[in-house]
Amino acid sequence: MTLSVPSHDRGVTTLTLDSPANRNALSARLVGELSDALDACAGDDTVRAVVLTHTGNTFCAGADLGAPPDPAAFVALLRRIVELPKPVVARVTGHVRAGGLGLLGACDIAVAGPDTTFALTESRLGLAPSVISLVLPARMDPRAVGRYYLTGERFDAAEAARTGLVTIAADDVDRGLVPVLEGLRRASPQGLAESKRLATRAVRDRFDAYADELVGHSASLFASDEAREGMTAFFERRDPAWTL
Repeated sequence: MTLSVPSHDRGVTTLTLDSPANRNALSARLVGELSDALDACAGDDTVRAVVLTHTGNTFCAGADLGAPPDPAAFVALLRRIVELPKPVVARVTGHVRAGGLGLLGACDIAVAGPDTTFALTESRLGLAPSVISLVLPARMDPRAVGRYYLTGERFDAAEAARTGLVTIAADDVDRGLVPVLEGLRRASPQGLAESKRLATRAVRDRFDAYADELVGHSASLFASDEAREGMTAFFERRDPAWTL
C-alpha cells in the first residue's frame, strides 16, 4: 500500500502518503490511490476538509523514476486537488523534491515544519518542472520560480513561506494547524466550496490554458537523450556527463 487507511476527526479526513521505502515518490500506483481517496472525500458529506500528510522523513520525492506516472494522470491528480470542493491542507514535516512541490502547490493551505527542505531538481536531470508549472507560478513569487527552477538549490521552510509555496512555517506543525483546522470546521460546506473557487481561479485558468501543452512537454523531455543520461547518473550515483 502506498496510501494509509484514511482517518477522520470532526469533519477532517487525513490522507497519509505511506511509501517511505521510495520516499513517497509519485508512482502510477500512488497517483491512482490518492486520486481515488480524493474522489471518496468529495462524495462524503461528513468530510469538511482534507489533510494531506506523510510517513517517513520525506513528504514526496517527486516522480518515481523507476515507475513514473503518466503525465496526464499526474495532471488529473493536481487538478482534482485544485477543483475539490473541500479545502486540502498539506501537513509537511519532511523533505519535498521536484513533483512533490507540485503536489504541495496544488493544496489550498500548507504548513511546514523546521526540518523541511525543498528543491526543484529537474534541471539537474535533463528535465524541467513541466507539469507542476500548472500550479507553482500561480503560488510562488516569480523571481523565486526563476531561481529555483534553474538552479535546483535547496531552500528551507522559512524561504518557502516567504516565496508563497507554503502558508505557514511552524516550529510545531500540529500547533500551527490548530487555528487552520478550527477555522475550516466553523465554515459552511457551501462557504468553503465557493470561497475555494475564488481563491483558485488563477490556478484553474492555467490548467485550462496549458495542461495539454505541458503534458506533451514532460513526455518529450523524459524521452530525450539528456534525460536518459541524467536519470542513469542519478541511479549510478555519479555526476551526469554535462557537469562542469
